[in-house]
Amino acid sequence: MKYGFTLILFLGFYLGLQAQQPAQYSLYMYNRVNFNPAYAGLDHSLSFTGVYRSQWVGPEGSPTTQNVSIHMPLYLASGGVGLHLENDATGARKFTSATLSYNYQKFIGESILSIGGSAAWAQRSIDGSLLRTPDGSYQDGAINHEDIGLFNTIETANVTTFGAGVYFQNERIEGGISVQNITEPEVTLENLQLALNRAYYLTLTGHFDLTNNIVLHPSVFVRSDAVQTQMDFSAIFQYNDNIFLGAAFRGYNNTSNDAVSILAGLKLSEKVTLGYAYDITISSFNTVQNGTHEIMINYNLNKRIMGGRPPAIIYNPRSL
Repeated sequence: MKYGFTLILFLGFYLGLQAQQPAQYSLYMYNRVNFNPAYAGLDHSLSFTGVYRSQWVGPEGSPTTQNVSIHMPLYLASGGVGLHLENDATGARKFTSATLSYNYQKFIGESILSIGGSAAWAQRSIDGSLLRTPDGSYQDGAINHEDIGLFNTIETANVTTFGAGVYFQNERIEGGISVQNITEPEVTLENLQLALNRAYYLTLTGHFDLTNNIVLHPSVFVRSDAVQTQMDFSAIFQYNDNIFLGAAFRGYNNTSNDAVSILAGLKLSEKVTLGYAYDITISSFNTVQNGTHEIMINYNLNKRIMGGRPPAIIYNPRSL
């Protein structure tokens, strides 16, 4: 319980105020439209992805995230469209958003260059009844923080935010850059001013045939708010276009490391892929929690929809 109250206070309140880092995912390579609107439609059919993540299992108030995305190409309009919903909760803090994405895709030989934008409705909330202060009184169900700057109810505020991105894709390499919260909008909760800080993303992935049955997918993922930068390095081996197994390393900078992830999954059918990630925390926080679990399921219609010009090469979306 001691660690639970510490998490509720520190993660729920302090991170809620700072709001510097967006939700974190280990299987990001299977849900790129979540952070780059230019990726919408680049699974080359109707694609649906659901993700559930439970981070730092054990302590009360540890982060949990749910994400649902759906996107598809619009060949008649030479582009793609997408929608993703996200709910991210940490202690007393909760962030919920719904984002619409659209892009224009240009064919360059057998490659595709996509430029896209997004608009999102976002809601930030803090449950003051979960906050705890050293001098507060919390007996018999009463909540008194003894701090005029804090509240003991659930306070919410809504805001509109925008993003943009560029993405390049061909048979052997793909990647992109994007930015979220371009205007850095602010919300007000009682007497608290919370800003959605601008976040930058860069991703690069390769696809290399090692044998007739084994493909290697190395990947780099960089996230930054221009104050703190986090990098993921991952490598996934896929066998017979079906089973995949890999690992990832995530570190904040050259002196502070976060976690090592074990990545695994398989096709349940020609249209459905299931993925799982387990994060082993290697920071000092590993003494008070039991790791992180993430589950992903992807459904791809795996057939051309609507008219227009399809890409010269139909990439397998479940092979990254």
